[in-house]
Amino acid sequence: MSEQTPPTTTPAKPEPKPAITFEDFAKVDLRVARIVSAEPHPNADKLFKLQLDDGSGTPRQICAGIRQNYTAEELVGKSIIIVANLAPRMLRGEESRGMLLAASNAPKESAGADRRVVVLTTLSEIEPGSIVS
Repeated sequence: MSEQTPPTTTPAKPEPKPAITFEDFAKVDLRVARIVSAEPHPNADKLFKLQLDDGSGTPRQICAGIRQNYTAEELVGKSIIIVANLAPRMLRGEESRGMLLAASNAPKESAGADRRVVVLTTLSEIEPGSIVS
């Protein structure tokens, strides 16, 4: 008898989003920020509360759904890319003032063991607050 290998599942491919104008894209303020601290969100299993240095002199907090992909220790000290001008919103009782950028090989809806999420970082060191274009 031969052993059968269980079929491997491949994540669903993300669908492209509608085209936007250059003017719409130019409204997005992408900046470099350094993660100063990371801790589990007290009310959400998938979220981290991240304290960032965004170069403004005022600490910035964002909440990010990357807890299944990273440990707090892996994140602290990393220079990441954020959407700095995203309107603040409350996420399970914590204010999030921005959003980090991450790449994924599958849409959120297909969350599973095969979905990878990779936080976008800088290739070289550059000061927090630097403009991404």
